[in-house]
Amino acid sequence: MTEREQMNLLAFFRPTTIHTAGWRFPGANPRANFDLAELTRAAIKLEEACFDALFMADHLALLNMPIDGLKRSHTATSFEPLTLLSALSSMTRRIGLVATGSTTYDEPFHIARRFASLDHLSAGRAGWNIVTTANPEAARNFGFEDLLGHDERYDLAREFVHVVTGLWDSWQDDAFVCDAEEGVFFDPRKMHVLDHHGRFFDVKGPLNIARPPQGWPVLVQAGASPAGMRLAAESADVVFTAQTTLEGAQSFYRDIKRQALAAGRANTQCKVMLGTLVVVGRTEEEAREKRAMMDRLVHTDSALASLSVALGHDMSMFDPNGPLPDLPRTNQGVSSQQRVLDIARREGLTTIRDIARRVGGYFGHEVVGTAEQVAEQFAYWFGAQACDGFIVMFPYLPQGLDDFVDHVVPILQARGIFRARYEGSTLREHLGLNRPANRYF
Repeated sequence: MTEREQMNLLAFFRPTTIHTAGWRFPGANPRANFDLAELTRAAIKLEEACFDALFMADHLALLNMPIDGLKRSHTATSFEPLTLLSALSSMTRRIGLVATGSTTYDEPFHIARRFASLDHLSAGRAGWNIVTTANPEAARNFGFEDLLGHDERYDLAREFVHVVTGLWDSWQDDAFVCDAEEGVFFDPRKMHVLDHHGRFFDVKGPLNIARPPQGWPVLVQAGASPAGMRLAAESADVVFTAQTTLEGAQSFYRDIKRQALAAGRANTQCKVMLGTLVVVGRTEEEAREKRAMMDRLVHTDSALASLSVALGHDMSMFDPNGPLPDLPRTNQGVSSQQRVLDIARREGLTTIRDIARRVGGYFGHEVVGTAEQVAEQFAYWFGAQACDGFIVMFPYLPQGLDDFVDHVVPILQARGIFRARYEGSTLREHLGLNRPANRYF
């Protein structure tokens, strides 16, 4: 099959569910964030369904919100993602393992070595979700008073990615000859010293681990601002988007593909994946009631706090029954702020309270309905070139994941638009991505 005949599916965990109140849903495991048995079960179930990858988001601080809202957030505790995925790599065989790593609060050598190690441990299944980190509380955990400016974070990220990929190319694939008879462990002619000197980083190299099995672990990026889209088009194998309308998704899809071509890349090597919350019911009414119940479980304190995070401003200072004031742009997520404003305008939400209720649980793309309806929507958006596949967000664990895997995936497989078995062994092979050539050899 060609790459446009079958969609890709990744499973998103933040650290488990995306909805603010998902952990409170009847039957949900409220401790899933730090329950290795639950996460192992999920990974194995997703692998049995032939998902491309498990995608683990991460936070480097508690969310930037008042304590009355923060105490209701399930993101307050979770495993460090590379540690978790290293454990899961020994319990799975085929599913890809994608972890978040910050370009603002880590070092290129650390990121390069850790993801190369995960790629070796998993036999070529690692992926790096590149984030610039927009939480001011994270800055304070690393000795900074405030965030770097938005565009400066992306300038730093572009250099960071260049250094990391250069370090992954430190060794030719056959550099480690391990000739016990001659006493030669590696061939020095097949080693490259990076010796990078840039605006933000000075890194000598080489990396002290062999080149990853995939050449480079898969690069994932989710920027939606002009600076973020530039980084994605230049570097990302997978672009994570949160478009909420078909027209917006199609426009974003075309723009990323165009920018990738302009950057000298084949646009088939830059997959656009749409983040989508999926709620499945035996009937459409049951699915919509599940979705409504989730929103009812979002406490007002949590809703206002989540709105504050999305907008980058403390909304508790304003009358909740009053209109949303004009807010200046911040150094935080520009695209997140714009999505809130777009939703409020499109849905006629006029008060802060109404907007908070709408976005407090989850405010990205979602599909709610029977398994047949969900599969039909996936097929339609994929066929309309709004995306190359979906990053599926489950409303709660374990049942929300089981509903999708047990009922939606078989329909997609029966239609021939999603694989029924793995044909390759690496994440790049699952995604139809080429193995990068070593730039130095």
